[in-house]
Amino acid sequence: MRVVIVGAGQAGAALAAKLRALGHQGEIVMLGDEPAPPYQRPPLSKAYLLGEMEEDRLWLRAPEFWAEQGVELRLGQAVTGIDPVAKTVTVDGEVLSYDHLALTTGSTPRRLPAAIGGALEGVYTVRTLADVDSMRAEFLPGRRVIIVGGGYIGLEAAAVASKLGLDVTVLEMAPRILQRVAAPETSDYVRALHQAHGVKVLESTGLNRLLGDDRVTGALLTDGRELPADFVIAGVGITPNTQLAEGAGLTLDNGIATDEMGRTSDPAIWSAGDCASFPWKGGRIRLESVGNAIDQAEAVAANILGAGAPYEAKPWFWSDQYDLKLQIAGLNTGYDRIVTRKGEGDVVSFWYYRGAELLAVDAMNDSRAYMVGKRLIEMGKSPAPEVIETAPDLKPLLKA
Repeated sequence: MRVVIVGAGQAGAALAAKLRALGHQGEIVMLGDEPAPPYQRPPLSKAYLLGEMEEDRLWLRAPEFWAEQGVELRLGQAVTGIDPVAKTVTVDGEVLSYDHLALTTGSTPRRLPAAIGGALEGVYTVRTLADVDSMRAEFLPGRRVIIVGGGYIGLEAAAVASKLGLDVTVLEMAPRILQRVAAPETSDYVRALHQAHGVKVLESTGLNRLLGDDRVTGALLTDGRELPADFVIAGVGITPNTQLAEGAGLTLDNGIATDEMGRTSDPAIWSAGDCASFPWKGGRIRLESVGNAIDQAEAVAANILGAGAPYEAKPWFWSDQYDLKLQIAGLNTGYDRIVTRKGEGDVVSFWYYRGAELLAVDAMNDSRAYMVGKRLIEMGKSPAPEVIETAPDLKPLLKA
């Protein structure tokens, strides 16, 4: 049985490795359109951009691992089409057959429109190794960078730029940074952190257009102000890579739609990672995180081999900015109350409730609160909010 994996990122690598770990003896072909072997993306906007991590430390596995495991890793080769009837993919003009096909195609950063200057030289996104390599030379002390978008990617890039001595401005068109993903309390904490490091955070402020002829020189804001800039980073979200799936006639729903097993609308095609949406708590979600990419891909690997086990997502995320380690457990959708648990110094956690149900936790430099919160959510336990606020130790709540 030949399994072809399209996409050599975190999910594709996890799926290939798990197939072998579970005893699959057939062929595995993993196709990646980037020239680099499978690598970690989170350090790109942090340690790698800071120069604290070499490229080979990004690699998920030593290059020889794939050959040793009998995985045919083909890099720098883009798949251009899928024929689900013939069960083939076309890659660099070659037609390759499959018994099972796994789409781990990931996502692509949204770019600023060319009509407002997004195609000017000096305008970057942060997603791939090539993206970061292309911008590293820009990060020189005293230079001015405008970061469009106050989400986690933009804020992580802002932290790196600030640490390297640049003049940093963050533009966020929403009333507050992190509005889409976090409570006002978390936004306030993170905003104060950036401002303490000299970053200018402009909220309720959009980008009208970038200035410059061939290369960006500044930005005209929606309030009429003009800001000078030596370069610009766009952190305005990502879009799931669904083009191949759409071309193959697969069902799409905020990504490549799968069932609880990870199977798409074609019984021989599976999907996992940023590009895949799946059933969750009576609805459908798509998770953009390393944890989900690994767990979902490993579940798909088992189901390709006949396990028949539904994927049970356990959402968790993290962000590193300056000395802040922000750890997030659960999904806060639909919360109606925030409970604050304060520790010493800059240690604090925000607990999201909907009625009496604990939904999620944002923990700032508080790994204990994160671990307990994550376990409570996974166990379906919801301590009374007053207990979260006042308990001297959270750990006993796991046994309550």
